[in-house]
Amino acid sequence: MGQMTGENPIIYSDYPDPDVIRVGDTYYMVSTTMHFMPGCVILRSYDLIHWETASYVYEALEETQGERLTDGKGVYGKGMWAASLRYRNGTFYVCFVANDTGKTYLYTSKDIAGPWKKSYIEGFYHDNSILFDDDGRVYITYGNREIYITELNEEMTAPKEGGLHRVAVKDTGDVILGYEGTHFYKMNGKYYLFFIHWPRGGLRTEACFCADSLLEEFTGGDVLSYDLDSIHSGVAQGGIVDTPEGNWYAMLFQDHGAVGRIPVLVPVTWENDFPVFGKNSVPKQITVKTDREGYSYEPLWCDDDFCYTPDETGKVRLKNPWQWNHIPSEELWSVTEKPGTLRIHTDRLSVNLVQAVNTLTQRTVGPWCAAEVTLNGSALKNGDYAGLCTLQGDYGFIALTREEDKYYLVMTEKKDNGQFAGMGSVDTEPGKVVAKISVPENKVTLRAECDFDGGKDTAEFFFMRETPEQKKEFIKLGDTHKLSFKLDHFVGCRFGLFLFSTKETGGMAEFSKFRFRTER
Repeated sequence: MGQMTGENPIIYSDYPDPDVIRVGDTYYMVSTTMHFMPGCVILRSYDLIHWETASYVYEALEETQGERLTDGKGVYGKGMWAASLRYRNGTFYVCFVANDTGKTYLYTSKDIAGPWKKSYIEGFYHDNSILFDDDGRVYITYGNREIYITELNEEMTAPKEGGLHRVAVKDTGDVILGYEGTHFYKMNGKYYLFFIHWPRGGLRTEACFCADSLLEEFTGGDVLSYDLDSIHSGVAQGGIVDTPEGNWYAMLFQDHGAVGRIPVLVPVTWENDFPVFGKNSVPKQITVKTDREGYSYEPLWCDDDFCYTPDETGKVRLKNPWQWNHIPSEELWSVTEKPGTLRIHTDRLSVNLVQAVNTLTQRTVGPWCAAEVTLNGSALKNGDYAGLCTLQGDYGFIALTREEDKYYLVMTEKKDNGQFAGMGSVDTEPGKVVAKISVPENKVTLRAECDFDGGKDTAEFFFMRETPEQKKEFIKLGDTHKLSFKLDHFVGCRFGLFLFSTKETGGMAEFSKFRFRTER
């Protein structure tokens, strides 16, 4: 038996609402992916510290205009939220709601890699958690401020007729956010409910309540209120899991500015059958025992030369870190038409970046990261914009554009206007062009850098040019762009490769040699 030491945050990237289980010596963690496709990512680990992508539960959730981003609005800030991950009798279960469709989804699979079978549970169960009881009964707990427990039928398709349905806990305090993000467990004959809430004047806080039966009163209270790294944001909401040796940990998350909501690992001990979360603190360094200390994990980000071979069905599966912003239009992208190249075509007009279909994204990584890509814009139409972006509500990008058959590089942004951006609010205005230069060629290498260190939350954009000494260097274009996490998109910043048309359709952009950097 070896051990592995890591540092909190365990993953410095946007993997919110974690729910974690252990099957044998393997840990699996599901996280919210909202409007990105494929969706509902599941990560795998053998030490709770290092993680890699194991699976996506679905390629596309529902074929709606919103999820396909063909309505000019999309489902930003909506889509799938806060899934419950469970394993019973050789089957994996994933349950979640989608806030655009108003449905509760249940996916099942014998293999974590899929295929996953989709079904529905009648009703809408916000931030739900599934419990398989020892007597074969199934319960779902859910809600905000008032937390309900509802018994499901054996098929898990609807509430059980005449089954248990009760309010288990109410948040009666003065709070900004009432109890939600429920995680439900039965251990040693007792039932445990874990929540996040946000007391007014305090931090986001983890709470736990316990009862000896589902009919009795749940009692408990706050178990963790801690500001990791002094960023004025508490560590809370997530699941607990035990190791094969019997040690316990909680995988929670912390709102961390523009990079997103990032996972944090907290040791858990027990006193009088009640959990103690790190003695109300979160260690910066944490050590976990493991039998696989030599295992090599696939990074959660990747370079890509866009060399792919279709499978036996003719479908291409991109590398795991890539996700499309909404369901892609398959006929408008390809990595096989010209090997070594991602081609994106347009067939509609868009006002701005967030309306662009087929934007291909990867999560950014803190405390600093950069992306580089080579762009060939020879097939752009007048009014097209193709380039590299930092995607969230207050986006920024560097792009090649064509005007009157001449080429220009622009740095464009949507700036923080200081106003509240409501969940799912839609941006219908063009971005602001901060800088614009003419370029003699239609092929250019672009770079975007994101700095999240110390809460800087900034992005800068560059293009490569050759000096008189025939050396290549990156030149900054435009201002330093301020990134911000808001509820309109409700996700951390992502790098994105994009093309959108503002005047005529039918343009095409070619991307090659994508590189992801995590060291300056």
